[in-house]
Amino acid sequence: MVRSPSAVDRVLGLLREPPAEPDLSAGYLDLLGPAEERAPSLAQSVMESTFLPQIYEKVWRPVGFNLAKGWPIGPDTAAEQATARDWLGLGQPGGTDRPDATVLDVACGPGNVTRALAEGVGDGGLVVGVDASATMLARAEADTPAGGEVCYVRGNAVDLPFRDATFDAVCCFGALYLFDDPWAAVDGMTRVLRPGGRLIILTSRRLTPLYASKVGGELIRRATGYTVFGDQEVTGALADRGFTDVRRRRYPLMQLVGGTFPTT
Repeated sequence: MVRSPSAVDRVLGLLREPPAEPDLSAGYLDLLGPAEERAPSLAQSVMESTFLPQIYEKVWRPVGFNLAKGWPIGPDTAAEQATARDWLGLGQPGGTDRPDATVLDVACGPGNVTRALAEGVGDGGLVVGVDASATMLARAEADTPAGGEVCYVRGNAVDLPFRDATFDAVCCFGALYLFDDPWAAVDGMTRVLRPGGRLIILTSRRLTPLYASKVGGELIRRATGYTVFGDQEVTGALADRGFTDVRRRRYPLMQLVGGTFPTT
C-alpha cells in the first residue's frame, strides 16, 4: 500500500536532496533504487534475507531479544517499547498527552518499533522508519495500517538522507551492532536531532570487561560483522557528542542507552 500523501510530502520536506520524481512504487519512498553490488557481512546478509522478515516480529525478535535481556526477569517487548516512548518524551497508547513529535526509527526493519513509536505521538506527529533492506520494508508496509502519519524510507541508515536538526526524537533498536562503522551512525543520528531532542539505542553488551572477552568480541565482529559493545562505549559515545542526561539499563547481553541533545 502507498503511505498517506501528507506523510510522504512531509518526509520529502525533511530530505537533504528530495527526488524530483519520488519512487513510491513499492509503497515506501525509495531513495536507493536498484540494489548496489556489495559484500555484506554475515549478520547483514541475514537481516536482508527474504525469510527473516516473515518471522522477525513474532519469533526472531521476541525470542532472541527477550532472552538477551534476561527473560523472564528482563523486560518483554511491550515493556521495552513503553520505555522507548517514555525516554523519547512521547506519550503512551490512548493517552491524551501524546506530543505532535517528528520521530525517526533508524534501521527500522519490518516496522515493529516504528509502529510502537507511532502509538506515542499525537495526530499531528510524524514517524519515519528508514532502512536499506527492501525485504524488510516490504514487510513493514504490509503490516502497517493505512492512514496515520507513518512513512517508510529506503535509504542509507548510516549516512542518513535527512537535513540537520529535523527530528524531535531518534530511535535505533537492534541495529547499531550491524553497522560497519557504528560511530558514524551515531554521528548521523546526532546530526538530524533538533536541540533538546532525545536519542535511544538498544544494542549489544559484552558480559565482562576482561581482555579475553574483548578479544572474543573482536573475533565475532571479524567473522560475522556483529559488534559486541562494552559497558562504557555507547554511553561514552553519547557523552563525547554533547548529550546530557545520559542513562543506561544493562541486561545480560544487551543494553539500553539514551540521552538528550543539548539546546546550546
